[in-house]
Amino acid sequence: MPHNLSEDKSFSSQHELLHCNGSAEKTEILSPDESCSETFQNGILYNDNCEPLDHSPSEKNALHSENGTCEIGFVPSESEESLCGWGAFTPNCLQVFNTSKGVLLFLSVASFLQGMIVNGFINTVVTSIERQFNLTSYYAGLIASSYDIAACVCLIFVSYFGGHGHKPRWLGFGVLIMALGSFVFALPHFISSRYEVTLTEETGVCHSNATSSGNERISSLSHYRFIFMLGQFLHGVGATPLYTLGVTFLDESVKSNYSPVYIATFYTMSIIGPAAGYLLGGFFLTIFTEIGQKTHLTPDNPLWVGAWWIGFLGTSAAAFLTSIPILGYPRKLPGSQRYMEMRVSEAHQMKGNKTTLEPDFGKTIKDMPRSVLLLLKNPTFVFLCLSGATEAMLIAGMSTFGPKFMESQFSLSASEAATLFGYLVVPAGGGGTFLGGFIVKKMKLRCSGIIRFCLICIVCSLSSIFIFLIHCPNLPIAGVSTSYNNSITLDTSINLTASCNVECHCKQEIYHPVCGANGIMYFSACHAGCQGTNVSLTAAGSKVHHDCGCIFENFTVTAGHAVSGKCPSQCQHKAIFLTFVFTIIFFTFLCTIPALTATLRCVPDCQRSFALGIQWIVVRTLGSIPGPIAFGSLIDLSCLLWQNSNGVRGSCLIYQNLDMSRYTLAAGLIYKALGAMFFLLAYLLYRPPPDSPETNSVLDPGGKALPLPEEW
Repeated sequence: MPHNLSEDKSFSSQHELLHCNGSAEKTEILSPDESCSETFQNGILYNDNCEPLDHSPSEKNALHSENGTCEIGFVPSESEESLCGWGAFTPNCLQVFNTSKGVLLFLSVASFLQGMIVNGFINTVVTSIERQFNLTSYYAGLIASSYDIAACVCLIFVSYFGGHGHKPRWLGFGVLIMALGSFVFALPHFISSRYEVTLTEETGVCHSNATSSGNERISSLSHYRFIFMLGQFLHGVGATPLYTLGVTFLDESVKSNYSPVYIATFYTMSIIGPAAGYLLGGFFLTIFTEIGQKTHLTPDNPLWVGAWWIGFLGTSAAAFLTSIPILGYPRKLPGSQRYMEMRVSEAHQMKGNKTTLEPDFGKTIKDMPRSVLLLLKNPTFVFLCLSGATEAMLIAGMSTFGPKFMESQFSLSASEAATLFGYLVVPAGGGGTFLGGFIVKKMKLRCSGIIRFCLICIVCSLSSIFIFLIHCPNLPIAGVSTSYNNSITLDTSINLTASCNVECHCKQEIYHPVCGANGIMYFSACHAGCQGTNVSLTAAGSKVHHDCGCIFENFTVTAGHAVSGKCPSQCQHKAIFLTFVFTIIFFTFLCTIPALTATLRCVPDCQRSFALGIQWIVVRTLGSIPGPIAFGSLIDLSCLLWQNSNGVRGSCLIYQNLDMSRYTLAAGLIYKALGAMFFLLAYLLYRPPPDSPETNSVLDPGGKALPLPEEW
């Protein structure tokens, strides 16, 4: 029988209900002339009491509004496909995780592991890998970029077809491939010959200069870079679904105003992951790479190689276990269809665009060219992609070589630099990422307001980049930056031989620096003219060489002494440098989630996954891939002294700090300025659709959504 409605009330087929959060949510309602008797709407069969057949009581209650109208637009149909499990195995105990919070939990764990592996362990162990396998910074940058190259190859395929497919399965298999990549990355340690350095009490001193057995196999070890590149390539393939399909799956599973918080939590874990990777990686580097083998080396010795491979084996096992529950999730979470029906589009308005309104658009390969064209016609989307690329280049370059930069500037060991960099990334990157999503939700920012917020963040980080005008001067190194008679040399040529060590026949294969009592650092005890007949130990266990012919204490003719290791840095800029670097990292990551949210809102719903895929291609092609390679090349340009064995140039041993700072400053200024310009253009060219609240005078000048009047 017909459902009676009051004559003094009028309804339309599309009615907007305003909730206390200020967002308009759409619900489909039957008109007065329609009957609920055996009505079939949106795949749901209703009886004459306006109740869905074969549905739970909670869904029946959801169909009735306060006025007794029959609301049918947002109720999903119940089916076995919405259960959590693997095939026919769907026990009730698993259904407690079949919620948006459960998905957030496992995707956050996967994001944490991905960040720990790719942006944590990789960047932490780069110096050790260079040293053990004799790789230049260029090759190290190429290894780091292999991750993004793989992502570019897979992004279009994964985002286009995965966006209309079973997202959790794509995500689960991706995490599984990522686990395989970590295992492959650790393989060179097990399939290469053991890392051995023959050091006796007399090694490296005058008249008893021995060489490392590892240097005889330099040329063959460098070929292992291809295995490292394969491991990184698999990492890129596996992580591709995580930041495209994973983000859209979370966005589809919650209300639109909660989406930024969920995505921010997801991305915060991807920031905490690298921080944990830096801290754990720094700890693993204090363990000698050949566990169980006795060595005379210490972590402060430049020939030391830590156990860089332990972290990759552990994260490989953890990623494998994480993929299992993700593979058990259904195509759509129970109730998620309701949230999609309640949303109001904020997509950029393009004249004459009706393609995305077609119900089957984007589900076949023939629609891909039109999908790409529609996105390229969206200027807001294009400039958001370009701004992301400029930020990604700086993030990728600095995350890869940031520890090396600090190692050179402040005369730190590799493990100390990695640990210190990790302490910066945890609060700055993680806090900025989560706070950015929280601000968007708290201030109820619409698309234009979000872009303005991103512009403010990038200007703040741009103003802090000038800290790189300050640098720590290089320590005086005999034969490199100063002469053996303690006078600064203007000759750019490197000459480690002097009259005081010419009879020692010192070789450059052994870089074992010592700090002389005169404050000058020497390439090795042999280059300092130390005879090795009088050696003692300090309270900290450092070796002290006496009777060194090239060192004279207090301007006397008496031979001085030298302590093993680098001279301590006297630089006074460390505190202020770390403070401004913290600010740069914080504001850079503060706009990460807002920029991602703006990208999701400025495109039609049916193109969200594909839009993220295209954006990641642009970001990686123009940012993440050339970033480490460009920064690696710049750092190589600032090298003062290269490792050289049998005519083969290896890794850089000593860098020019002034040049390193200038190159970093120039890169930072250029890319931050470009990013600010792209955000400004994205804001100026954005045009909200006619039915968006932004077009109806409901925004304050900052882009914040104001409450709508009741009659609206």
